[in-house]
Amino acid sequence: MSAARMLTGDRPTGRLHLGHYVGSIANRVQLHQRYESFFIIADLHMLTTKNTREDIEQVAGNAREMVTDILAAGVDPDRATFYLQSAIPEVGDLNTLLQNLITVPRLERVPSLKEMARDAGKEEMPYGLLGYPVLQAADILCVKGQVVPVGRDNAAHVEVTREIARRFNHLYGEVFPVPELIMSETPALVGTDGQGKMSKSKGNAIGLADDPATVRRKVMGMYTDPNRVRADVPGTVEGNPVFAYHDVFNPDRAKVEELKARYRAGRVGDVEVKDELATALNRFLDPIRERRARFEADRGRVDELIVEGTERTRAEVHRTLVEVRRAMGLTSAYTQVRRRAERYRKAVATPA
Repeated sequence: MSAARMLTGDRPTGRLHLGHYVGSIANRVQLHQRYESFFIIADLHMLTTKNTREDIEQVAGNAREMVTDILAAGVDPDRATFYLQSAIPEVGDLNTLLQNLITVPRLERVPSLKEMARDAGKEEMPYGLLGYPVLQAADILCVKGQVVPVGRDNAAHVEVTREIARRFNHLYGEVFPVPELIMSETPALVGTDGQGKMSKSKGNAIGLADDPATVRRKVMGMYTDPNRVRADVPGTVEGNPVFAYHDVFNPDRAKVEELKARYRAGRVGDVEVKDELATALNRFLDPIRERRARFEADRGRVDELIVEGTERTRAEVHRTLVEVRRAMGLTSAYTQVRRRAERYRKAVATPA
């Protein structure tokens, strides 16, 4: 490998939004220039919470939209390998081998799994969801990923990968690099309704592909200070989603500070503050929309990127799996049995 490898990606559940941008995509845009970058379209992970026939039928379209959003955000297609997880069965083989290197109590201590089950409306933990971090370890280690950018919510998942890599190397020899975490310090972006982080399923998201009118409509309907019944009533800036978005997306810092001061003093209405935000967001999204339009006009380009990346990644994963099986002794076990069988066949075929 000429450069350190990075593994990152998302589940193909639809188009990406500003929360994705703040939480991961902006970081990836910077990092993919420094690392050999693999972007996983994690449809097997999607099955842990969304596994109806209808969910699965949407994977191809969602994958295309997701990759287009990532490219539109600024990832260079010549410096990124996109691949569809379910098209590489060897990942499942590696998952099977790695799952014996971690215990159930250890997985039960991963804090985000219960939250994921709860958000998906699961009363009990599915077996696949409990094993989510192990499959994630297979994703990272199958391409010998050396760095993994994560938010704080997923740091515990990658720590499981690090433990599994160390355990495997201790038992069978040095095969896997122990991946390093690149932590994102950016907090999750609150939804437009002010109720938890931005999420497509909660309907409180502003999409990277939303047109200007849609962005403005969503901004004008945003949750703000509930105690402020008139523009001349002093308002609260801290914890106010509108100002949280201004802090992230409005580069005119002097204007933002002026709006905050006037808001606290009861000298500006919510309409003006939201109007300024809508303008700032659309200005931020305009270059993303322009890049998206170029990729959408080049029909088939995104599909070709996914196919090329999947074929390249499958070759990488196959080499890793051969090395893993050889290190574990699985290859020699079958070789011994096969040789004895061949000797037996010859003996049976040759009369005494």
